[in-house]
Amino acid sequence: MRHLTRRTAGALAAAAAVLALASGCSGAPRADGADSADSAGDPAGSVAPVALPAPRGAPEPAAVLASPAAAGEVRVEEGPFTDRVKLTSLKLTSLKPTGKAAVAGHLAITSDVSDVLALEVRAAYYDASGHLLGTGTFQYQEEGEDAKGGDHHDGPRAAADGIDFTVAADGQFAQAPTSAVLSVPVLVNE
Repeated sequence: MRHLTRRTAGALAAAAAVLALASGCSGAPRADGADSADSAGDPAGSVAPVALPAPRGAPEPAAVLASPAAAGEVRVEEGPFTDRVKLTSLKLTSLKPTGKAAVAGHLAITSDVSDVLALEVRAAYYDASGHLLGTGTFQYQEEGEDAKGGDHHDGPRAAADGIDFTVAADGQFAQAPTSAVLSVPVLVNE
């Protein structure tokens, strides 16, 4: 038995590649009876569209804190953006005249010197024993000067030094919260 030379092996590989390409581009009828030339844009063997899972939202806040927070404490939950921002001047307060619970603070980008284009800060409010009372959300969207009428953001502008925010509770609580946990599920910067 004789072994193939490199030249012969290379020629066989090239011939196999040509045959593979030629058979994939043939005008042979498809299994469903249609001429393959009529459906050149259809992917071969495609029966149904690919279903991708829906994007996950931010995780729900803990129903009970593992260790209850001190009165007035505002914690920051680690998340996908907490390494890119610095949250300062965090304060648990209540809004006047409604009396709704709120967390106020300042967010600055630390990863670079770019402006904030979109931001979402969520607060989970807890009682003295660490039980969840409710939540609130602050949303910021930089629309630009050319935005039409009601789409234009009239609130504070987020510059390179950050943005002040207030996360108001979504409703009134049976008792005043004693602590809060902040998360940053959305951050888009230049």
